[in-house]
Amino acid sequence: MDYLDHLEAEAIYILREVAGQFENPALLFSGGKDSITLVHLAKKAFRPGKFPFPLVHIDTGHNFPETISYRDWLVNELDEKLIVGLVQDSIDAGKVIEQKGKNASRNALQTVTLLDTIEKYGFDACIGGARRDEEKARAKERIFSVRDEFGQWDPKRQRPELWNIFNGKIHKGENVRVFPISNWTELDVWNYIKRENISLPSIYFSHERDVVWRNGQWMAAASYLNIDEEDVVEHKSVRFRTVGDITCTAAVGSVATELDDIIAEIKASTVSERGARMDDKVSEAAMEDRKKQGYF
Repeated sequence: MDYLDHLEAEAIYILREVAGQFENPALLFSGGKDSITLVHLAKKAFRPGKFPFPLVHIDTGHNFPETISYRDWLVNELDEKLIVGLVQDSIDAGKVIEQKGKNASRNALQTVTLLDTIEKYGFDACIGGARRDEEKARAKERIFSVRDEFGQWDPKRQRPELWNIFNGKIHKGENVRVFPISNWTELDVWNYIKRENISLPSIYFSHERDVVWRNGQWMAAASYLNIDEEDVVEHKSVRFRTVGDITCTAAVGSVATELDDIIAEIKASTVSERGARMDDKVSEAAMEDRKKQGYF
């Protein structure tokens, strides 16, 4: 077995532990490469049977159209259940207030929609594609990460995980966030995608796009981005290393149209993929603060 076989076996084991320990789990699906990898691993873990959980997408309404098209195609191919929680519903209900200003984004508003969706459907475990190498706060997570009855995370109150023994016991109202690829790196994910020939949304590969230079990053010149007279729209060859809300996800200049090209770019990069997420730069502890509030 090579290292990808070991990572795959561990992730499949964790997915099966979730199915065995929890009554009503869900797989959080963003349309990004990590959640797509999780879906592929779930196929290996549970096919030819159906998945023991639905796919859940928290939709900001400001997504890349390529991501939504891919999501709908994949769900149709899988013939699995998709649940969509809409941030717009949270805004309409007055539960969150949409940000104003040039750098306004709906990304942070997902927390309320996620917690409401968990409560509505009674999910006791939510599987996600977070990895420890992405960001400092995520490096503090256990693979089974308990959230209290308010959906909040306390980094100081986590359970030991010895010898791959995972404790899913929770009290009523609590839930567990589960990270099967926590021990993977960005490069591991791309090498696995190449080995398994996993299809991805087209925005992960180099393409021509109108972009705006803002806060030291190339942002997609989409209708959701508040563009003013100071912004200069340029047409460039770019790709995206990470997929999130279109208003906070930056592109990188690239001519990588093949997986080998992308892998070579990542090996040479000195910036993590989360470096292209503007919402992580609000403060030094931006991600940790959001996670404590219930963000995935």
